[in-house]
Amino acid sequence: MADVVVLEEGKRGSKAKLNKKDRTGQVQSLSRALNILNTLAESDDGLSLSDLALTVGLAPSTTHRLLTTLQNERYVAFDAERRAWQVGVQAFQTGNAFLKTRDLVSLARPLMRRLMETNGETVNLGIADRGEVIYLAQVECLKPMRAIARPGGRVPMHCSGIGKALLAWISEREVDAILHTRGLQRVTSTTIDTPAKLRDDLEKIRQRGYAFDDEENGIGLRCVASVIFDENAMPLTGISLSGPTARMKDERIPVLGNNVVEAAARITREMGGRLPKGHPPIVN
Repeated sequence: MADVVVLEEGKRGSKAKLNKKDRTGQVQSLSRALNILNTLAESDDGLSLSDLALTVGLAPSTTHRLLTTLQNERYVAFDAERRAWQVGVQAFQTGNAFLKTRDLVSLARPLMRRLMETNGETVNLGIADRGEVIYLAQVECLKPMRAIARPGGRVPMHCSGIGKALLAWISEREVDAILHTRGLQRVTSTTIDTPAKLRDDLEKIRQRGYAFDDEENGIGLRCVASVIFDENAMPLTGISLSGPTARMKDERIPVLGNNVVEAAARITREMGGRLPKGHPPIVN
């Protein structure tokens, strides 16, 4: 393998060669730093040095050294009052760069608000990531009892409306890979927990155009969701209506489902996407 050549900062004309040992160490440090950043991102209140080191499986001294480097670049911050490390502002700015590639949230938010006002339930926007759904944005309904999914929060794909909607429009091989990696953890008594049941549900989703989460990720909560497609008719992200079972009664589900399908199709069109072959017709 050829040596990697890099330019030293401030010496554009000079070359510095890294041997295999140096490269391995640098890649390992980067991997460890990213693991620390991802772990902090999953914690709402931040973590102490000892708790973080234990979670990522590193010595406290190594963890602190990596945290200091990330802190210098503003990817993490230290709350001296609570003695806790948390995600920094630069991580937010970097994450925002991803959204700017399509400006998806800005484009979808007016339609999300209209969907919330029309149906009276909370609207979520989420994207798939390694067998989970990450929520990108939410427009909360105005009612006292409502579903809340904070931007950045994660849920398993197999037991969430957006997750199942996205699974329905990817290849069987991709679905198999996710099931092999993530499994089908049973979250509630109604969570789909076998591949056969999941595939039956995905077929129903393709036929009607929307997914239905019937208290599969939280007791007392229901959700209907549909997919926003890109210019290649591939699933890009998902949009959902969610609320308590007391309001989202059986007779409302088809109406809410059709409304979320229409909203997803409208966003798809506005961002230059197209519906895949076999997608059910849109009822305006």
